[in-house]
Order: sequence, then structure tokens, then C-alpha cells
Amino acid sequence: MLADMTVRDEHAIPAIVAEGLVKRYGETTALDGVNLEVPAGTVFGLLGPNGAGKTTAVRVLATLIRPDAGTALIGGYDVRRDSHRVRRLIGLTGQYASVDEMLTGAENLLMIGRLLGQSRSEAKARARELLAEFRLDDAADRPAKTYSGGMRRRLDLAASLVGRPRLLFLDEPTTGLDPRSRNEMWEVVRTLVGEHGVTVLLTTQYLEEADQLADDIAVVDHGRIIAQGSPDELKRDTGTQTLAVRPVAGSDLPLVISTVTDIVGASPDIAGTLVSAQVTDPAVLPAVVRRLDDAGVTVGEITLRSSSLDEVFLSLTGHPAEESAAGPRAPGATPSGSGGTTVSASAAAGGHDDDDHDDDDPAARIPAATRS
Repeated sequence: MLADMTVRDEHAIPAIVAEGLVKRYGETTALDGVNLEVPAGTVFGLLGPNGAGKTTAVRVLATLIRPDAGTALIGGYDVRRDSHRVRRLIGLTGQYASVDEMLTGAENLLMIGRLLGQSRSEAKARARELLAEFRLDDAADRPAKTYSGGMRRRLDLAASLVGRPRLLFLDEPTTGLDPRSRNEMWEVVRTLVGEHGVTVLLTTQYLEEADQLADDIAVVDHGRIIAQGSPDELKRDTGTQTLAVRPVAGSDLPLVISTVTDIVGASPDIAGTLVSAQVTDPAVLPAVVRRLDDAGVTVGEITLRSSSLDEVFLSLTGHPAEESAAGPRAPGATPSGSGGTTVSASAAAGGHDDDDHDDDDPAARIPAATRS
């Protein structure tokens, strides 16, 4: 299939196609035959615990490391043979914000623009545009070290968009953020896809994040994709639902527990006064209602819902998504994967127009060796 694809129509081909990706570090296999196809203009989630292979997959697809086997195309370009073209199409935001804390928000974005070869006027205009879009214009002239965690993450994401990438890799973008900042980041991602047509590959170990954002999800564990589909498809495919019952009176809790145990045929989970159990037969709900009504138990809450992604992941892997998986790390990798923003290959040129002046250009303060 990969050999038949061309790059003539950028919008008619998938954003990502990968077949049989393998990456090993010594005796550790980080990727073990990964296959992916991500349609353009969608959010694709890679879901799994730390050590599952999510960040390694991103690093391969973003041309940061070479696979030991397999093939991957980004927008129709091969990540090995056409890595310079791939880098012109992509942006990458790592798990931790990598903005320069001594520069202002505007200077950070100006620097990235200049490294991408934009003229100073073009880079300034793009910086202003992104600062306004990410609601950072009021803080544009403040050093990044004065920003909150959420503001730094938005600035980091803005930096990855300076070059207007068609594909954006977000490697656990909300790690360490408070709920409000996390929700703000989710809205930014929705806007990028819905209004700008950007394709997003999102890695996360937060089940709610994948459920909120992803059109399709691949569940990754020990370097393999063990399930793939939309959030609803994955929930439906587990074939189970969750029955939850909470009595009004705490004194009725033992009777509720025994009733659920008897009808379901298994011991339920108890959380305070909430009794819950996995069921496969929806007829369980009316049976529990009748039994409790006959016993004179007043129920304050009773529901039968589809499985959550947490329950799907537990069913597929036997362990929760947030459970860490220890193991050797990739040489040069940060403790939890990619560390921050990667600009496109055109940044290596460090191009500047003849009529530009660098006296107030933050890129001019970077040693030449770091520009190439």
C-alpha cells in the first residue's frame, strides 16, 4: 500500500501511514510492528501508560529517530528518504514546555520564526497573530518565566504553529496542568482541527483527554497496538456495562450489596455508599430495581452506563492506563519522552532577508552553531 501512494494531492491522502514500525534499544523493543493510518483533519489519539511506546512512535514519525524496520509516510513523504520535506509539514510539542524563560513571549515566537527563515517583519506579524489567538497578547512583553504553567503550555504550542504545520504532534500536552488549564488546551486543539484543518496526533495517558478530543484511538501497550477505533467503538466492543446503585440510607448498604451480588453473580465494587458492578445483560437493572423495591429500600441513584475508557483499557491490558511501565529509555530521551517544541527542517537554514537588522532580534543572540 505504501509503495502506491504519491504526494501529488496533499489533501486526498492520509496525514500518516505507518506499517510495521519497529524500534529497539538493546534488548528492549519500544515499538513492535506498529501500523497506523491517520486521516487528514482529524485528532488521532495514542493511548497508553508510560513506557508503552507512544513517545517513541512520535519520535519516529517526527524524523527525530530512525526506525529499525517498517515504513512511515507523513503527507505522502517517507520519514527516511524525505525527512527534510516531512519536517516542513509538522510541528511537535513535547511533554514539557521548552520555551526560553529569559525571553518574552513575543521574542520566543519571533526567534522561532527567524529560525524558520521568515523575515523579521513576517516573524513579528506571525508572533502577534499567535499571541492573540492563544490569549497571550497581554503578556507578550513579559518574560516567559513569569507565565503560569498553562500560559507556558499555550506559548509552547503557539511556537510549534509558527510555521503553519499541517500535522501537529502533541506528546502528552496537558501533563502537570490544573483542570482549568487542561480544558483550555482542549479548546485550543478543537479550534486547530475544526477551524484550521490541522491534523493532530495526540499521545496521552489520560483517558478523559482521549475521550474528549480523539476521533479515533489506538491503545498501545508494550510497543504494540492492541485495539483501535473511535471512543464509542472501543467502549462498545468490551461488551460490558456498569451498574451503579446508591441507597438513600447508609443502613441499607449491606442489603444493596447482597442484592447486586446475587443478581450479577459476582462481588461488586464498593466506594462509600456506591455499589457498582460490570454486567453484560441490561435486564439486570430492572431486576435490581424490583428486588430493592420489594425489600423497601429507597434508592438515591441507580444507573446502567456504557464502559468508560478507563474500564476499556483495564479490560484490554489488565492494568490501568496511568500505571507506569519501567524499562530502559531511549538514548538521549528525556525522562518522560520528548521535551519540547521542534521546528521544521527549514529552520536549519536560518535564512534572513538582506533588509533585516538583527540588533533587536532574539535569534541573532543564538550562537551560530545552534542554528544549524
